[in-house]
Amino acid sequence: MASIKTRLRVLRAEREWSQARLAAEVGVTRQTINSVEKLRYNPNLRLAFKIARALGKLIEEVFVYEPE
Repeated sequence: MASIKTRLRVLRAEREWSQARLAAEVGVTRQTINSVEKLRYNPNLRLAFKIARALGKLIEEVFVYEPE
C-alpha cells in the first residue's frame, strides 16, 4: 500500500512556527496540524496546497508520495 510522508514538522520548525501559528495561517485547528504531522490524517488536496503555500514551498516539498 502506498503512503504519504510529510516534512511538515521540519519545515515548520525552520520558520519557528508553532502548530497553532500554522493552523491559523491555513484556517484549521492546531489538532489538525498535529494529526497531519503524526500521519494520523491525510489532508485533502486543498489543505495540502494551503499548507505548502503558507510555508513558501511546493506541495512536493512538504508531502512525499511513496508508492509500494
